[in-house]
Amino acid sequence: MAEWIGIGRRARRCYGFDEVALAPGRITINPDEVDTSWKFNGKKFSVPIIAAAMDGVVDVKFAVAMSKLGGIAAINLDGIQTRYENPDEVLEEIAKATPEKATNLIQKIYTTPIKEKLISKRVGEIKKKGGFAAVSCIPQNAAKFAPLAVEAGADCFIVQSTVTTTQHISTKYKALDLFKFCKETKVPVILGNCVTHNVTLELLETGCSGILVGVGPGAACTTRGVLGIGVPQVTATVDCAQARDFYYQKTGKYVPIITDGGMRRGGDVCKAFACGADAVMIGSTFARAEEAPGHGFHWGMATSHGNLPRGTRIAVGVSGSLEQILFGPAVVDDGSQNLMGALATSMGSLGAKTIKEMHFVEIIIAPSIQTEGKLFQASQRVGMGK
Repeated sequence: MAEWIGIGRRARRCYGFDEVALAPGRITINPDEVDTSWKFNGKKFSVPIIAAAMDGVVDVKFAVAMSKLGGIAAINLDGIQTRYENPDEVLEEIAKATPEKATNLIQKIYTTPIKEKLISKRVGEIKKKGGFAAVSCIPQNAAKFAPLAVEAGADCFIVQSTVTTTQHISTKYKALDLFKFCKETKVPVILGNCVTHNVTLELLETGCSGILVGVGPGAACTTRGVLGIGVPQVTATVDCAQARDFYYQKTGKYVPIITDGGMRRGGDVCKAFACGADAVMIGSTFARAEEAPGHGFHWGMATSHGNLPRGTRIAVGVSGSLEQILFGPAVVDDGSQNLMGALATSMGSLGAKTIKEMHFVEIIIAPSIQTEGKLFQASQRVGMGK
């Protein structure tokens, strides 16, 4: 599979969403009769999409709205919601900052300590309003935050970092024991992020309930530019899904794979499922919702790093309601609205009745898929030419 890139050194060719396409099969299905749901820890969700735990995307109001529409939204326990009693004022300040000052302002804002009482408060607010409370934090805070969140009623705990492994070496601090954490935490645990087959297998052995796949593909993330690491999402998802299937064959336990980041429109979401994802995690598209707390702005989870920010604040604008983004009617031509309609239509065209059947559709390498016949769109910067 690998190609020579120099004397004695080979590299494997990997693929992203823009380089592949899905080939229709020999049968088609009425889109109204496909099943787009997925199961997480035995619970069925009609929308196989998780809103990313990013401060410009998810707050209490957004989490409740997403729950009522059939999906999941994760709130960031390391972020503004747990640092400030009145996070809306801070979020508005970030939105008003000039591009030149935005990163420095975000770095300053995130130096305010996390208030543990706000962890319980935010989870309680979501539960009081009937929402599914998914929460997320970095490994360094997980052992301390998990008991607080679970006691307040959290339904799911996500441990998330740029790159997550079961073997983290440090002489400066004690690494989180993922095996112990998954065993002792009384709610399902999702671990991320990873992009390789072997690491996925090792993470699955911890007893987790889900795996996040993706390093650096997010719209506001600059990890790939700053650190030079990452694997394009098509290849990453295929490799990690193969690890999931191997683990299932060996143990009988099926643990869902969640492709996290890099999906700008409905077609990307459909390709992620074809590559083996059971669900997807999306940030920037939801940052454009009227309900999102970022006021049309979006920034990466590592933007606030004091010495080496690995994200930036981007203006995404406000395109419509969360319901429009998920179910339409779409009023934009770029595929960023009615994601569920796009998924159902794609599944019907491919002859896949369920998400798991999507895992077996034909994927082709198609470098011209974005440009073939699209000269007018490109020259006028509309549709696929944006």
